[in-house]
Amino acid sequence: MRHLRNLGSQFSISLPPDEEGFIGRECPVAECEGYFKVQPGTGLKGENLPCHCPYCGQGTDSNNFLTKAQVEYAKSVVMREVTGALLKDLKSLEFNHRPKGAFGIGISMKVTGKPSAIRHYRESRLETEVVCDRCTLRYTIYGVFGFCPDCGVHNSSQILNKNLELVRKLLEVAETQESQVAQHLIENALEDCVSAFDGFGRETCRAFAAKAVKPSKAAEIRFQNIGGARDKVREQFGVDFAATVPPDEWKQIQNAFQKRHLLAHRMGVIDENYLTATGVAPSMFGRKVSIDATEVRDLSAALKVLGGKLFTLLEVKK
Repeated sequence: MRHLRNLGSQFSISLPPDEEGFIGRECPVAECEGYFKVQPGTGLKGENLPCHCPYCGQGTDSNNFLTKAQVEYAKSVVMREVTGALLKDLKSLEFNHRPKGAFGIGISMKVTGKPSAIRHYRESRLETEVVCDRCTLRYTIYGVFGFCPDCGVHNSSQILNKNLELVRKLLEVAETQESQVAQHLIENALEDCVSAFDGFGRETCRAFAAKAVKPSKAAEIRFQNIGGARDKVREQFGVDFAATVPPDEWKQIQNAFQKRHLLAHRMGVIDENYLTATGVAPSMFGRKVSIDATEVRDLSAALKVLGGKLFTLLEVKK
C-alpha cells in the first residue's frame, strides 16, 4: 500500500475563490448560519486571527466559518485522493496465471474503477460589497449593515457617511435644474438625509443592544422622530448623543426633521404639531413649509458628526 502511505495523515486543501476573488463563509452559530464572503489578502494581517459574523457579531476561529458546501468539497477531494491511491495500490497487485496442461485452471485478478468524483460548488451572489474603513477588509453580505468579519467593527457609521455623500451629490444636481425640479430634488435630499440617519440609528442601537437596560427595546428604537430617539437612547444606554453638539445646532436638526415629517405626511403643509414643536409664528399655520439646499447641506454635515458621536458613545460604553 505504498501510494496510500505516501498520502500521509493530513491534507491541505485550497478553497477556490469566486470570479471576483471572494471566498464564502458561514456563521457556525445554529441560530444564525448567515452566509457572507471575504476577499483574502485584504484586512488584518497575522496568524490565528478570529472571524466575526457580519449578522450576529459572534467571533471565533476562522476555521469554524467553513460553509457546508466547502466541507463537502474538501471531503470529496480527500476521498478522490484516497480512492485514487487505493486503486493504484490494488493495480500493483493484479496478476494473471494462465492454465497449464490439458485440465489446468487459470486464475487472475484485474482491478477496475476510477477515483471518486469531486463535489464542486459555486459561491452565491450577495447584495452589498463593503470595504471596512478600519481594517480595509473587502467583504460582501446580504442587506447593507453588518460587522466587519476581520476587526469586528459595525459598519453603520460607514454606511451613513456614504448615504450622506449621495445626498450632497443630489444637491449638486439640483443646482443645475429649473426651480420646480430643483425644489423636488432638495425635498428628496431631505427625505434621504432623515432615512439614512434613521437606518443608521436603528442598526447602531441593535448592534450594541447587549449594553442596554433592555436589549429588546434598544433594538426597536426609531430615529425618524429624533427627539423621541434621544429620550429612548438616554433611557436604554444612559447616554445623551444630542449633548455632543451645540444646542442651536441640535435645534436646527430637530426643525429639519419636523419639516421632513410635513413633506412626507402632509404635502409640506404646516399643522398645529409643527407649530408646537418648532415654535414658529401661528400665522404660518396652513402654509407650505420652506426648505432650501443650504439647510439640507448643513443637516447632512451635522448628521455626519452626530452619527459619529452616537456610534462612539455606544462603542466605548461598558
